[in-house]
Amino acid sequence: MNYTKNKIIIKTILFIVLTALVVSCKPTVKVTTDYDRRADFTNYKTFSVYNLVTSLNVSELNAERIWNSIRTELIKKGYVENDLKPDLMINVASVLKDKKYMTATGNGFYRPYLGAANTTVQSYDYKDGSLLIHVTDAITNRLVWEGKGNAEITKQPKNPDEAINNVVAKIMTEFPPALTKSITK
Repeated sequence: MNYTKNKIIIKTILFIVLTALVVSCKPTVKVTTDYDRRADFTNYKTFSVYNLVTSLNVSELNAERIWNSIRTELIKKGYVENDLKPDLMINVASVLKDKKYMTATGNGFYRPYLGAANTTVQSYDYKDGSLLIHVTDAITNRLVWEGKGNAEITKQPKNPDEAINNVVAKIMTEFPPALTKSITK
């Protein structure tokens, strides 16, 4: 009996540790949002996904995933897609840049004729990914809300659909601003 109880405890602890490792390995997305305080978001009921600008590093498949995810998030919030006469136009920019991170560590000192220092330089390559979502009033053509997500990407996600859906959902969490409930149809 005691052996079974210990086995369950060990499995539970192992599960918690593995879950923590998996969660900590996901790229951290830094999100910022801003909006026009003069805009009355209760007046907006429809949207059209209007324009997507990507860097050459973003594949056509990922661009389509971004579109689908934004549509899904807006529909979940009660908005209706209307390409003929939308209240809101959604514009998206996606940028993926190759970057290099460098660190230098050293010990010792250096003075002419007296001593030397030892410095070690390390670098690693990564991608810096940014997704910008701009929501524009279709009548005034004025930007009313923007959300930005940025993350350091060290490897290709195993499930790009899930990764993109999570990023878009995180960015769109604060849309529409100052409204605690979705709009009514």
